[in-house]
Amino acid sequence: QVQLEESGGGLVQAGESLRLSCAASRTTFSSKVMAWYRQAPGKQHELVARISIHGSTDYADSVKGRFTISRDNAKNTAYLQMNSLKPEDTAVYYCTVLRGYYKNAPPTVNWGQGTQVTVSS
Repeated sequence: QVQLEESGGGLVQAGESLRLSCAASRTTFSSKVMAWYRQAPGKQHELVARISIHGSTDYADSVKGRFTISRDNAKNTAYLQMNSLKPEDTAVYYCTVLRGYYKNAPPTVNWGQGTQVTVSS
């Protein structure tokens, strides 16, 4: 069973930056499509960004130009660099493994604890 551990969240002011990390274990990380989701209070999980095994990336319209997803296969870690944060980015952020790099590819790992990101105005 793949294990994922998110970290790096926190409380920041609007306009500031955070970098989230997702450490993977019990998996061949380099062969996995990785993604970041977020869940704001009272809302469903929302796909934020995904990265293919070859490094292709895709983003939700709401974060394009501000967020960058990346991966370091040597460290079995995926990252989400978040710049120019806005109050509406406030949510719990989760990483997961996708079934593939295609539209509406489902997560294949149960949600973990995630990491809380809170952006104050």
